[in-house]
Amino acid sequence: MPNATPQNKTIKSSKDNPAPSLPIGSVGIWQIFLIFLRLGLTSFGGPVAHIGYFREEFVARRKWLSDARYADLVALCQFVPGPASSQVGMGIGMALGGLRGSLAAWLGFTMPSAIVLAALGMAFVGFDLGTVEGIIRGLKLVAVGVVLHALLGMARSLCPDVPRAILAVLAAAIMIASETVMAQFGVILGGMLAGFLLLRDKVGADADPGHVPRSAKGAVAALCAFFALLVLLPILAKLDPTGLFAVIDGFYRSGALVFGGGHVVLPLLQNAVVTPGWVDAETFLAGYGATQAVPGPIFTFAAYLGAALHTGSGGTGLLVSATTSLVTLIAIFLPAWLLVVGLLPFWDRVRHIPSMRAGLMGVNAAVVGLLAAVLYDPIWTGSNLDIFDIGCVVLVFAILQWRIAPVWAVVGAGAVVGYLAGLL
Repeated sequence: MPNATPQNKTIKSSKDNPAPSLPIGSVGIWQIFLIFLRLGLTSFGGPVAHIGYFREEFVARRKWLSDARYADLVALCQFVPGPASSQVGMGIGMALGGLRGSLAAWLGFTMPSAIVLAALGMAFVGFDLGTVEGIIRGLKLVAVGVVLHALLGMARSLCPDVPRAILAVLAAAIMIASETVMAQFGVILGGMLAGFLLLRDKVGADADPGHVPRSAKGAVAALCAFFALLVLLPILAKLDPTGLFAVIDGFYRSGALVFGGGHVVLPLLQNAVVTPGWVDAETFLAGYGATQAVPGPIFTFAAYLGAALHTGSGGTGLLVSATTSLVTLIAIFLPAWLLVVGLLPFWDRVRHIPSMRAGLMGVNAAVVGLLAAVLYDPIWTGSNLDIFDIGCVVLVFAILQWRIAPVWAVVGAGAVVGYLAGLL
């Protein structure tokens, strides 16, 4: 696999001719892994913030994806169940490096928080958030700045005219007024319908043709595997006296049936491990608190729960706990990967059709509205921002806007400032 990449090449682009997506295989697998590993170490703030970090890295900085291509991917991940930000990362990895790229992206983004949480689960200890409250506050403020920067950047690119700006505002208003996860499906479908009806005259030449997949056989196999596991795992769970397949089924089903991602998975996980008595409520809540203090996807909570299922002293106990942690981690993310592998090739085929592109213009405008709604609630309303906090958010935005420092440096500075402010 070649490691030489076009990283240092300038991809000329303009407002009318955005930078095209790179073809599959043009980026080395190791480079994909290392980029996502860095993101996995520094991406605090939850799914929406992760989407902002991804855009900053692959659209704004490296220009390996256009805003339109990236928004199309985000839109697809809003339609399907699973952890949306992790699926976006898998999709980016697949777009750049094929199947191996998607796995490299997932491994790099997931591994840092999974290792930490698995270690906590094996130690069977609670985590006192009070000891790192200042650090978490600083990281949350950085996340707000990152999301704001991503939102404005996407708005400039995807809502350049009055109709799409109105669509974005309407989508944000509906999401803010609604309290149900299903509202996002209505908003996205409504955006697509509005695009079909109102934006056909704005469809021009496809400046971002992307890469047509080599074959749909693998996609069909992935979709068949997704549904087959939903049917077979409960049967295997009843036949298996060891309880291993019952554990796999519980975590796979949690990852396959959750819409909205992020914190929405918690009731499903609680029902999977607390209700049967595998993990007590106190241990469950302690792990959830620890998950808030680490970067990366919230679904890595599964690594903690898997480790907490089997605790014991000695090398054998630790080995069993580590193995169970790995099994539960793979089980909860496997549905998301199968859906990305199964749907992305078909999505890449249909998104170039002129009528579909008009619909996607409406969808992309709706995605901007979704991000705006989440920025307002719960990110803004849930942060209790004072004058100092607002100043920090503005500073983070300015640093990212004028490229004064890379994101990872901003994250580190946010943690230090938050810690020092907590001492005062």
